[in-house]
Amino acid sequence: MKKRKTEDELVFLPLGGSNEIGMNFNLYGYGPAHDRKWIVVDVGVTFGDQTTPGVEIILPDPEFIEEHADDILGIVLTHAHEDHIGAVGWLWPRLKAPIYATPFTAYLLREKLRDHDLLDEAEITEVPLNGSIELGPFEVTLVTLTHSIPEPNGLAIKTPLGTVLHTGDWKIDPDPLLGGVTDQDAIRRLGDEGVLAMVCDSTNVFVDGVAGSEAGVRDAMNTLIGSLKGKVAVACFASNVARMDTIIRAAQANGRKVCLVGRSMHRMAGAARHVGLFEGVEPFVSDVDAKHVPEDKILYLCTGSQGEPRAALSRIADGTHPHVSLGQGDHCIFSSRVIPGNEVPIRNLQNNLADRGVRLCTERDHPGIHVSGHPCRDELKEMYQWARPQIAVPTHGERRHLLEHAAFARDLQVPQQIAPRNGDMVRLAPGRAEIIDEAPSGRLFVDGGVLTPANGEALRERRHAAFNGVLTVAVALDARGRLTSGPQVRGVGLPGDDDYPIEEALDDLAEIAEGALKRLDADEREDDTAVEQAIARALKKASQRVWERRPIVEVTVLRI
Repeated sequence: MKKRKTEDELVFLPLGGSNEIGMNFNLYGYGPAHDRKWIVVDVGVTFGDQTTPGVEIILPDPEFIEEHADDILGIVLTHAHEDHIGAVGWLWPRLKAPIYATPFTAYLLREKLRDHDLLDEAEITEVPLNGSIELGPFEVTLVTLTHSIPEPNGLAIKTPLGTVLHTGDWKIDPDPLLGGVTDQDAIRRLGDEGVLAMVCDSTNVFVDGVAGSEAGVRDAMNTLIGSLKGKVAVACFASNVARMDTIIRAAQANGRKVCLVGRSMHRMAGAARHVGLFEGVEPFVSDVDAKHVPEDKILYLCTGSQGEPRAALSRIADGTHPHVSLGQGDHCIFSSRVIPGNEVPIRNLQNNLADRGVRLCTERDHPGIHVSGHPCRDELKEMYQWARPQIAVPTHGERRHLLEHAAFARDLQVPQQIAPRNGDMVRLAPGRAEIIDEAPSGRLFVDGGVLTPANGEALRERRHAAFNGVLTVAVALDARGRLTSGPQVRGVGLPGDDDYPIEEALDDLAEIAEGALKRLDADEREDDTAVEQAIARALKKASQRVWERRPIVEVTVLRI
């Protein structure tokens, strides 16, 4: 390993995933401030909501590390969840560093890079489980953990200034069904050698006890499916391959054939088979052939547990899926948690299914059908007892999660705790851990297939229109600015009632627009920009009086 120089520092810089759950994008730097080498750990996405109309995918802004792209030694991926690998295809052209991943993650990553026409450009190195990578001053060793996807890894990042244990996402599952159990011995050995810092998952820090085992879910799912009549659909995260395996085997044990519904289900099944999983599973039935299977003998395994509008289950609930239908006497099992922010679309989805006569089964009335993939407090305590770090660095959580995690680590006698926000550069060594700098951090939106800044004009206008509505005005003038036709005013997203119908309001606005035009002098009426601005100002003021909102006003001036 490279020897330490006097000016060398070891720094941790989260650019995503700290102060939020999702969009994980973490950097480790080593060397003097003017000449650091970097590794990137995970390049994930998060997803849009009602505040980002038209935007489904959100990425971390790589501005800071893009400026140091020549000093990136590698991108190391802990596991294959979207919030850890989903941004690679979008951001790799800005980073252009070699990528390291285990076989399952590499399989899914290649699919993403193929979609971006980058498969022949990006260099991917498959690392075996428990394997090591030499990247300049960093020696990175994979540590087997358990989570809700195959091949989840912690990273033991060894440097001349100390070792960091970066956990990624994890839990302690004594019987995960797919893959190995958490490698306690490896973590204890790290603790014996000395762990400088542990950068650790904070998702369930407020939850007492343990997350629970996938083996318990299999027992509960087997019992539940065996008790149901009619067609059965099960919604779960496609990336939770252990859950897919549980549902598939529970279906087979109860004499039901399985039909995968949704592209990501098929993609994950392909990745699982690629690494030798799903052994002994019977062939799946296509959604076309499933229509010919008796209703008590079919189970549909669907995407869309979070109410995503284009996912398979939403289309089934809306009656728009071309091949799959559910109705009176059928059942839908939700084997997943509600991600905060998705409460409304999930409720709408479940109401649509119930309206079709579908009986719903959720973890509220069948508690054993889902367990979290993240550690609760007892598991966090055990991990700290194994690793015994000098510094606790909570990540993967909202602000309240990170601060609670830091307080919990203090109660566990961890000597130092620091809870950075995205963009906070933390010096881990030498000396006490502290925030020494602030790097640019932010978000990029995938809007119509184009990367745009979070504060881009298009989204600002879309938000404005969503909350305030739109008025369009057409007015025809002759060359000297005299009115020949209009103004004609139309409205989108503006209210009306019996006392003041929208048609009457628009007529009144047309008169106000004409008045604004008449107040202009002759030279101004010959200037299209002056005409547009005068009418827009007048209608915004009038709209504020009428509706208590200021809509977007688009004015078109025609010269006749």
